[in-house]
Amino acid sequence: MPTLRIALSQVNPTVGDLVGNAHLVRAWTRRAADAGAQLVAFPEMMLTGYPVEDLVFRRSFVAASRAALSRLAEDLAADGLGELPVIVGYLDADGPPQVSGDAEPGRGARNAAALLHRGAVVATYFKHHLPNYGVFDEDRYFVPGDMLTVVRIGGVDVALTICEDLWQAGGPFAAAREAGVGLVVNINGSPYELNKDDIRLPLVRRRAAEAGATIAYVNMIGGQDELVFEGDSMIVSADGELLARAPQFAEHLLVHDLELPTAGESVGAGDRVADGLRVIRATVSGSLPAPAGPRAVDGTIEPVADEAEVWHALVLGLRDYVNKNRFPSVVLGLSGGIDSSVVGALAVDALGPERVVGVSLPSQHSSEHSREDAAELAKRTGLDYRIEPIQPMVDTFLANMSLSGVTVENLQARVRGVILMALSNQEGHLVLTTGNKSELAVGYSTLYGDSVGGFNPVKDVWKTLIWRLAKWRNADAVRRGETPPIPESSIGKPPSAELSPGQLDSDTLPDYDVLDPILIGYVDGDLGRDGLVEAGHDPAVVDKVLRMVDTAEYKRRQSAPGTKISMKAFGRDRRLPVTNRWREHG
Repeated sequence: MPTLRIALSQVNPTVGDLVGNAHLVRAWTRRAADAGAQLVAFPEMMLTGYPVEDLVFRRSFVAASRAALSRLAEDLAADGLGELPVIVGYLDADGPPQVSGDAEPGRGARNAAALLHRGAVVATYFKHHLPNYGVFDEDRYFVPGDMLTVVRIGGVDVALTICEDLWQAGGPFAAAREAGVGLVVNINGSPYELNKDDIRLPLVRRRAAEAGATIAYVNMIGGQDELVFEGDSMIVSADGELLARAPQFAEHLLVHDLELPTAGESVGAGDRVADGLRVIRATVSGSLPAPAGPRAVDGTIEPVADEAEVWHALVLGLRDYVNKNRFPSVVLGLSGGIDSSVVGALAVDALGPERVVGVSLPSQHSSEHSREDAAELAKRTGLDYRIEPIQPMVDTFLANMSLSGVTVENLQARVRGVILMALSNQEGHLVLTTGNKSELAVGYSTLYGDSVGGFNPVKDVWKTLIWRLAKWRNADAVRRGETPPIPESSIGKPPSAELSPGQLDSDTLPDYDVLDPILIGYVDGDLGRDGLVEAGHDPAVVDKVLRMVDTAEYKRRQSAPGTKISMKAFGRDRRLPVTNRWREHG
């Protein structure tokens, strides 16, 4: 059996940075070549970044992608890397890209993969299965491919596939079996969700069995707006054995020697196979010498605890949002409470303390222990700590307006928002807002107050998970011999907005260990009132919670973007009308 040394380049592209992404391909191809690789694969839409959304409709962008692909092939050859076949994702089109529904049937923009060799594009493949659920709108953007591209490399037939092709039975993987391929390369832009890594391995095993071939699955890493990609690239043999697996949330070159069946005579070019796919064939090389040096065997990475996984996802999502959008630093309000403490610790882990400004914004209702906790977190993390009392500004408003009750509470929050935005304007910081998913769900926030900001790292994190993350981060610091960043008193004290004397969250909301399971069922699980009551929740509490969720949609529509970690994040995943009279609650 031929031995093929494959390299999977788990890297971090940036949407729209065609030049920078091409440089990444060249640099990591060099690393693959130095490792003796005979085939290297990069993620889905590597050249353009993913997802490109409505950039698809710009003819100039599609043309630039196609030109960048040709230039990349030439540059790889000029780099002395032309003999190494390179699989790279890019944006293509046959005919001018048009708004979905107006395009000529069967023609339009394509989510594509290309194999580059000796300075040229040897083969292309167009994604067959187009996802149109959750965060994906690919039916809006792309036309599905109707071919299976098979490339002979070193006497092995290799099929090209893209992301969603793996998630659907039939189609390219069934076609690959009919075509008799020995290896299926699947390039991905698969966004992170908690425990999605537990789903991927069984899925890849099913497709390996369906194709009767080894599967090489490569996924990108990095943050793109609300999405974060964690890598988790892997190779699974035809009989389901996990041969190698890359780490999450880190760039990595996975190199592995694969013993694969010699290509035989099977269906020919132009023949139709499963799903009506037409087989397209190309040849890079009929045979290859055995890989040089010792056998390349990459290891497998053990899964980590949920809290560690989420923390790394939030850090990466925040870091890339700040860096890719070229913000020099971030600023956030530090109240001494658990939410702002977790966001402060995340920001320091993501950017370093020199790029994080934490501002204490005390009012007459701010407790001494909260001020001390904010200062203590700043001391432990080393971030730039400032104190800006808000009471003089609040008093000025109250001296000129007759306000009372919750209006005064909201005024305090809005004064804090004005201060944070003023610092942003003056010094160039990105304002981080610190409201968790539970608060966002029930509208427990003040528009243009505590909700002000350009990015919310914990937007998709339930309150009960916030506490778990804080405890995990402190314990992780202890394990590494470091100072825990979050004061224990911030974790242990009852949550409060401290906008009125003795105020607690529990004055208005059910306890979070009661609230969060209802919210998870309603928001993430789309359970209605009856389903929640049948699950054992108190009907009166369910009615109260659902009423709060339904009436807060207008607030959520205006909330800052934030990293998605769940199966249904607010925004891209959960899209409900603001004007809506359908009610589940009594």
